[in-house]
Amino acid sequence: MIQLIVSVILFFVIFFGIAFILNMLLRRTWLMAFIYPIIVLFIVDDISIGKYFSSPGDAFSQAFSKLITINTWDVVILSAGFLGTIVSGFVIKFLRKSGYQMF
Repeated sequence: MIQLIVSVILFFVIFFGIAFILNMLLRRTWLMAFIYPIIVLFIVDDISIGKYFSSPGDAFSQAFSKLITINTWDVVILSAGFLGTIVSGFVIKFLRKSGYQMF
């Protein structure tokens, strides 16, 4: 149970930070929210990235079948990461509206 709480906080903070930095540098507020599902696919599957280019149909079908079979705790942890990216977008929008110009 402690590991779940630590993992949820860790994923939230890590992806909040990554999304915040990407938002500052690229000035695309919701970019990380669109990239996050791809990152989740790379976290969940055991397929090399090269296989996605050499045989994409087979690789994506294996990846989605693995994605469907993950357990509830993994869904909670990965959802915390997605929530971090969403909160980061709102924070950046609020800071820009308040007059802070990041880069």
